[in-house]
Amino acid sequence: MPKATVYDMTGKKTGEIELLDAIFGIEPNEVALHEAVKNHLANCRQGTQSTLTRAEVRGGGIKPWRQKGTGRARQGSIRAPQWTHGGIALGPKPRSYSYRLNKKYRRLALKSALSAKAQAGEIVVIENLNLDSIKTKDFAAFLKAIEVSGKALVVTPAVNESIVKSARNIPGIKTTTATILNVYDILNAGKFIVDRDAVAKIEEVFA
Repeated sequence: MPKATVYDMTGKKTGEIELLDAIFGIEPNEVALHEAVKNHLANCRQGTQSTLTRAEVRGGGIKPWRQKGTGRARQGSIRAPQWTHGGIALGPKPRSYSYRLNKKYRRLALKSALSAKAQAGEIVVIENLNLDSIKTKDFAAFLKAIEVSGKALVVTPAVNESIVKSARNIPGIKTTTATILNVYDILNAGKFIVDRDAVAKIEEVFA
């Protein structure tokens, strides 16, 4: 059964916690992880790119020259795709790139991501993760105390305004709650900082 060290807000070790095998102790499925990340990135795409067709570009209402007798190729409009400043043939139009993975596959990917973090020793459990006030300086001091630098994902049992607002101006730090974990965010973070109560919530929701 995987274990993680528990710290308090001052960075002092207060003990260890055993993590549930079904969530944090499986063999990571790399294919599921890849598909989950690809799905997340596809769903993030805006899909707002757009080009003008020959019907949408300005001008070209008159036939440039008569059909026959000029020796030149027949043309119907100076806004046809082969003309400079003409419309675009088969160009991109606004579309949605989003698609869904089935629930069982998404859950497998999430368990794989959490297990990969546990195996790498990148899970940091905090006893009572909270701040008395909204202060970025205090949260930065907390990160320094637990020796976390660079990217990190901070997980609380529920939305904690003091944590969210204190962390939002620190580059590379992202906050979320235990019930809406995201595979991409977990893998993208160097450290997985989680409240002890949030661990129990994760195990309850995703077991």
